[in-house]
Amino acid sequence: MKHVESKSEQIHVLEVLPYAVNALSPVISSNTVEVHYGKHHKGYVDKLNKQVEGTEFSDMSLESLITGTAGKPDHVGIFNNAAQAWNHTFYWRSLKQKGGGEPPAMLKDKIEASFDSLDACREELVKAATTRFGSGWAWLVQDGDQIKVVSTGNADNPIANGMTPLLTIDVWEHAYYLDYQNRREEYVRAVLDKLINWEFAAENLD
Repeated sequence: MKHVESKSEQIHVLEVLPYAVNALSPVISSNTVEVHYGKHHKGYVDKLNKQVEGTEFSDMSLESLITGTAGKPDHVGIFNNAAQAWNHTFYWRSLKQKGGGEPPAMLKDKIEASFDSLDACREELVKAATTRFGSGWAWLVQDGDQIKVVSTGNADNPIANGMTPLLTIDVWEHAYYLDYQNRREEYVRAVLDKLINWEFAAENLD
């Protein structure tokens, strides 16, 4: 995650979207992207900057904030906002216009070694996303030599548990409710069919 210098302190910045706000339409509307990115994502970054200003956390990267505050009750607010800022930037990169299809060969081979088939992996992602009670995330991760699907609640992030995220699907209601109301599975399947960025996932492999 990028930082910029402002006066004498580092401030976390809202990453620029990797595409236009209407690029994911009609699967995810420009209205949803504008609200999700411009209100929710921006809100996490703004709150985090206020929380860390003038503290020992002020010059730490998002990754260091996540791993350094995970599981610590005194710093739950910093963890939540740092993780959500990181998670959202990662989510936007996990999507692309005209996505879906098949992963690059190296990633596909690793997926098939772990799940037997790409379809089985996709179904595990659907299951993780649709059975997550309340708000959270479905992740494709690398854990050692294995490719796994995991689900996390609220702001939680696999890097706090020593895993390498490859891609994610946001299943907080603000990610899909304006377009799909309560039809979370329809949203998840549409993302996997038409938007998921397998090339980005392959780039994240160790």
